[in-house]
Amino acid sequence: MNDKYEILNKTFGHSSFRDFQEDAVDTILNKNDLLTIIPTGGGKSLCYQLPALLLAGTAIVISPLIALMQDQVMALEEKNISAAMISSAQSSAQIDETINLMKSGELKLLYIAPERFSAYGFLDLLKTLNISFFVIDEAHCVSEWGHEFRADYRNLGLLKQNFPNTPVCAFTATATIKVQSDIVNALHIQNCNILRGITKRDNLKINIKKRIGNGRTQLINFLNNRENEIGIVYTFSRKEADTVASFLQEKNFKAKSYHAGLSTQIRDEVYKDFLYDRINIVVATIAFGMGIDKSNIRFVAHTSMPKTMENFYQEIGRAGRDGLSSDTLLLFTKADEIKRKAFIANDINIQYKDLLEEKLEYMYRFCISSNCRHQLIASYFNDTIKECEISCDNCTKGEVKQLNISTDAQKFLSALYRTNQSFGQTHIIDILRGSKVAKITQFSHQNLSVYSIGKDKSKNEWSAIVDRLLDVEALSIGEYKALKISNLGFEILKGKQSLFIDEDKIGNLPKDKAIKTKKVFENVNMDYFDKFKELRTGIANEQNVPAYIVFSDKVLIELSATLPKNKKEMLEVNGIGEVKYERYGEDFLNLSLDISNQ
Repeated sequence: MNDKYEILNKTFGHSSFRDFQEDAVDTILNKNDLLTIIPTGGGKSLCYQLPALLLAGTAIVISPLIALMQDQVMALEEKNISAAMISSAQSSAQIDETINLMKSGELKLLYIAPERFSAYGFLDLLKTLNISFFVIDEAHCVSEWGHEFRADYRNLGLLKQNFPNTPVCAFTATATIKVQSDIVNALHIQNCNILRGITKRDNLKINIKKRIGNGRTQLINFLNNRENEIGIVYTFSRKEADTVASFLQEKNFKAKSYHAGLSTQIRDEVYKDFLYDRINIVVATIAFGMGIDKSNIRFVAHTSMPKTMENFYQEIGRAGRDGLSSDTLLLFTKADEIKRKAFIANDINIQYKDLLEEKLEYMYRFCISSNCRHQLIASYFNDTIKECEISCDNCTKGEVKQLNISTDAQKFLSALYRTNQSFGQTHIIDILRGSKVAKITQFSHQNLSVYSIGKDKSKNEWSAIVDRLLDVEALSIGEYKALKISNLGFEILKGKQSLFIDEDKIGNLPKDKAIKTKKVFENVNMDYFDKFKELRTGIANEQNVPAYIVFSDKVLIELSATLPKNKKEMLEVNGIGEVKYERYGEDFLNLSLDISNQ
């Protein structure tokens, strides 16, 4: 096979490339440097795995996690592609065996961790071998402005210095323009081709709700009727991960916790239980999931607000990698922002404090916004899209009663103006509510005409009003967190502009309702699907591989809908190529024929 379309079809089982995949493949085949920003689940692995099969030599893939490397190698071996990894967990004999494969020219892809380049003699060894190109996966780790900066990644600038004629290809799902520029400069690939995929993931349904109490009731409402679906629940702390996992176990969900406080052995066990569908839910801190390639994750929930948009986007992106409809839930309160700010305050690097606080504030603004969630995410990553209309809570909530809060907004803006725009929202709210805290008397603010004119409203209600003023950019946050009035803010203050807020954004939180979601299997014959799934499980157990490695849920759904009657019809199913058919196809074809003849 020497044609990219032939390999795409026969090895990877796809009839056509997805957005930007072909451009990325052609760039590598033409031996040019590349930076590709594709959303999680956008098919970035194929962008470098396919050209590795067409070019002479071995492609070196630099990846941050051993578990991720193992998953990738296992998936490639299932496609009869020669792939291997070198890691600190391997013996010298295993590493020597892999190196000999490279020397023989048989190995097409080698996965290694970035710290391997610091090992004595490794660079010199690579210079003696035929390297087709380098791949840097999770490339945002290169950037000091990224959300997961790693010093070992920063050192990968040595690749271009030592291999000036070998393409360096960087891939990430999360890169602002600033991070993108830093990656290019750090890797010395200034003349590289840059491909940016569309940020929006149409199959992800985003729901964001203010957390009521500890959020357990809301979480259970979200998980109702999902007992057999696969998902991840992210928590703020290790303790909460353990507590939520126990809570879900009591509710008969097959769930386990995963975090850095557990031993390596336990973490590996939980990871494998999840990978092989022995459990349905992992309750985890941010420590879980980078690069996880499990295609049948149907939901991701957050019990508190992530610290950055990059974290949120990556974490929800772990759902629906097979392209099927998947749901996300984020529960938050103002307290989440306050807790995370306390952590940032302990950061010793003032440069990063400012950056992290800026990212945190954007994340909170995102949570309270009434605008399209997908559009806000796209805007953060310098992408421009239309409103999703059907894929987020704000676009699907229908008609919501609007409250005119212009008078209350004027009270707040007046108090802010009379204090020279020198204070944050907490102090201004204290003035309006007639608080007697020491800071009020320290500045004689009890003598202001606006003192106590807002005592009829709770702190939460005033916070919602401030959130709305920030959301419409009538206010901005200045130095030392002092609020500043914009031109629009002065228009509201003078009564020339009105301000409205959704009724559900202010006052007492409404009783939580179960989230209505589009079911993945809504129009699927579940009897047929269950039979195909049972066959897949049996084969996976025999082969000792995760079920999704055999065939994804999406393939099983299409099999259930079409019931192929011969090999030709089987190969028309997206995700079944010649290689997969030779390995598993006849078993599934026979089952399809049995179902059709019943």
